[in-house]
Amino acid sequence: MPPRSVFHLALHVRDLDRARAFYGGLLGCAEGRSTDTWVDFDFFGHQISLHLGEPFATSRTGRVGEHLVPMPHFGLILLLPDWRALAERLVAAGLEFVIQPQVRFAGQPGEQWTMFFEDPFGNPIEIKGFAAEAAIYAH
Repeated sequence: MPPRSVFHLALHVRDLDRARAFYGGLLGCAEGRSTDTWVDFDFFGHQISLHLGEPFATSRTGRVGEHLVPMPHFGLILLLPDWRALAERLVAAGLEFVIQPQVRFAGQPGEQWTMFFEDPFGNPIEIKGFAAEAAIYAH
């Protein structure tokens, strides 16, 4: 297996204070460097940079089972205990979901738990949960 890599993703947001409240407060991401026009966060071991600007347009065109998911979107994969803890925290906070936390492909290779939501600026995020890393690419 190749060495672990860390991705970097830069997105537009309209308000850095609201971004801090969402990514830092609600999601629990540690804040990194910042200026008056951008802020970095440790997004579960990956770097996201949020810059002031107009977020990209999205539409619900990605067909996954019976759902149309927002495209494009980004997200991450957690092991199931961490996914469940995050899902419980987001539900308790009253976050509005695009797709409520649920299992997908139950009993099949690649069984996964998923949830879709948007940040306050409309950037869609999917968080997946797997019982084991080996199941991520199972087919």
